[in-house]
Parts: sequence; structure tokens; C-alpha cells
Amino acid sequence: MELLIMAAGMGSRFGGLKQIEPVGPNGEFIIDYSVYDAKKAGFDKVVFIIKEENYEVFKETIGKRVEPHMDVEYVFQKMEDIPSFVKIPEERVKPWGTAQAIYEAKDKITGPFLVINADDFYGRESYFVARDFLQSNNEDKYSTIGYLADNTMTKNGSVKRGVIKEKDGNLLSIDESKLEYQGDKIIAKSLGTGKEYEVQKDDYVSMNMLTFDLSIFPFLERRMNEFFKENENNLESCEFLIPTEMEKAIEEGKKIKVLNTNASWYGVTYREDLDGVKDAINKLIEDGEYPNKLWN
Repeated sequence: MELLIMAAGMGSRFGGLKQIEPVGPNGEFIIDYSVYDAKKAGFDKVVFIIKEENYEVFKETIGKRVEPHMDVEYVFQKMEDIPSFVKIPEERVKPWGTAQAIYEAKDKITGPFLVINADDFYGRESYFVARDFLQSNNEDKYSTIGYLADNTMTKNGSVKRGVIKEKDGNLLSIDESKLEYQGDKIIAKSLGTGKEYEVQKDDYVSMNMLTFDLSIFPFLERRMNEFFKENENNLESCEFLIPTEMEKAIEEGKKIKVLNTNASWYGVTYREDLDGVKDAINKLIEDGEYPNKLWN
């Protein structure tokens, strides 16, 4: 089984390349723990989606540690890897979003696969949930891992989450939103509509931990053409996002499962989050979940 890690984003709110900020006692990054957990669950290949200019630093840090244990491939997310009819505005400075990032891996992925973000610690349980689904007899391999909203928050500001609506374990909609504590409540602001609403602490949200099969690539290629035609007057800021495209797939009849987990998220959205993540990792090491030196 294959793991696809989206690591092309620079951490603007964090203030640096947060994917390679050490959180473990021997310089391990969040990605190290993600790959370690995925390997425990039976994944044997990892594809990193990165910016080309970050290739050397990734290969010399994460790659060097992981390569003895997993097959490793690299894919570059490039702004120009879009339909040829699109004229990229000079003021456009960032790639086109998570759906484009996943599409970039089309030549490296060979079967059903799991997608994660580089800077999110998802918890080991979730990798086993994803593995069991990918190895099941379920014909459709599309899913999102659903986390309890309260398990995915930071007290240092807002986080971006997909607010899930489901029925009988099937995804109905996924509203990409900014979530933030306001007092004891979690308030979401939809990035699509601007609408604000309360999210219950035991509501489920998605954090881009997703499974797909190879049919996602021709679907995204077709949708990319439609997306750029729809956004020809908004090329400075539009984003080709995977939650939106999953909703499009549902509209076309694709069944997408919601696989719920009680795992807790840890992540470095803001620099103030860093100490909390380090403390959580150290507690897991003390409890025997991880060795002190991860890749011994």
C-alpha cells in the first residue's frame, strides 16, 4: 500500500518550513512519526509532494531516515502543471491547491492509496482504519477519516478543517472552513460561503486524511479543465481543493465513506503550538508508543 504526503506548503502562519521543524527528542519531524505509523499499519511506499526547491533539504533529512525502511518517491508541485490554455497571472505566487497536488502524483502511485498532510500528527489508530478500508472488499476506495472536532483544535488561533455531513457512513458534504474556539464553543466560518455556524465538539471533521484508488487521477484531470474555465476571471487567488472535488464526485454518483476515529490530532499551525506537540510526543514515548530514537 502507498502513502502520499502533501508537503509542498510553506508554513506562512508558522513562520517557516514547518514540515521540518523537529518535534522528537532526536530531531524527528512530524512526518517521521506519520511514516513510522503508516509502516506499522502495513504501508510500504511513500510519495512526498514537495516544492522542487526543497528537494535537497527533504532528501537529506526525512528521505535519508525513511529510505532504509520504505520505498520513497518525490513529486514536485509546480504552478505550470495545469491545462495549457491557462495563462498564469504574474501576481500568482503559490500553486493551485490540494487537488492539483494529488494530481501531480499520477505517475508515481500504482494502486489504492492514503493521502495525508505533512504537518499533521494523525494518531496511529487512523492508519489502521485506513489500511483496513483499503484492504476491504469495498468496491469504492474513496474515503475521509473523520475526527472529533474537539480533538483537532488549537488554542492559538483558527485551523482549517472540512466539516463533515454524513448519512449511513457515507459522505454527503464536506465544508472547508476555518474553526476557532470562541469561549467554550467551536465556531466555523465556511471558506466557500462565508457563513458562520457552531460546530459541536463531537461533530466529525476531515483533515485531508483521505483514501482513493487510481480513478481519482482521470477524474481530477477532467475536473481541472472545468475548474480553470470556471475560474478564468479569478486566477490570482482561486484554489483547486480536494474537499470541493470530493463533493463533485459525490454529485456524479461516487460513494465516499466516512471512517471515524477517536484519535487525537497534534499539529504545528502556529509557532506557539510547537511546545505542546513536543510534550505530546514525549508522553507517547514515555507510554511506550514510540521508541526514544524513532528509526533505530
